[in-house]
Amino acid sequence: MDQLLIALDVEDGARALKMADALRGAAGGFKIGNRLFTMEGPAIVRTLVERGDRIFLDLKYHDIPNTAATAVSAATSLGVWMVNVHASGGERMMRAAREAALDTAARENRTPPLVIGVTVLTSIDAATQASIGISGSVLDQVLRLTDLAQIAGLDGVVASPQETRVVRQRCGNDFVIVTPGIRGGGARAIGKDDHERTMTPAGAADAGASYIVVGRPVIGAADPRTAAEDIADEMTASARRS
Repeated sequence: MDQLLIALDVEDGARALKMADALRGAAGGFKIGNRLFTMEGPAIVRTLVERGDRIFLDLKYHDIPNTAATAVSAATSLGVWMVNVHASGGERMMRAAREAALDTAARENRTPPLVIGVTVLTSIDAATQASIGISGSVLDQVLRLTDLAQIAGLDGVVASPQETRVVRQRCGNDFVIVTPGIRGGGARAIGKDDHERTMTPAGAADAGASYIVVGRPVIGAADPRTAAEDIADEMTASARRS
């Protein structure tokens, strides 16, 4: 299932590689986030890329434009398939990141990664957003940042499944929407944890998600491959009904 990305949020590279081997073919790619990258560095990315895996490097760069651009350039040189930046870094930062990906890929004769903007983290609800001084609803902020990402030329955004349908209607079919916060249905292994805005795999797919990211309900399952296959089957069945 190409739409299913598994978050390798594990404690070390050995377990990450073992998990990737167990899940290869049941998922469309793997997400490497802050925990694993901090423990293992770029070597884990290179190893999985060399094995033919699509890697979503989820480090959420958020810095001045030049620093964000050089980070995305480095990620491009690693051969990642997708990389993200915080959309709240602004249009100039996002545009610099996208240009860095294109320039580096052209210089190194490789396919540029998808560059997507993180809108509002799935752990944030209306009260949390208000506490950090952002007025309006969470949906308003997601759409504000989505518009900015599109203007900056990014390939898409990260948004919770609860905003996905509106983002899809607003941005069209070619815009990439990556949805974390997947719980329930085939992703039933555990509760929502620190995600506040969640949805089932089928619900997210029906809403128009390009890719869903699932971590703990798969890697924490007694049989991770079966858990991943159940989620993929749920999404496939949903697509057939629609």
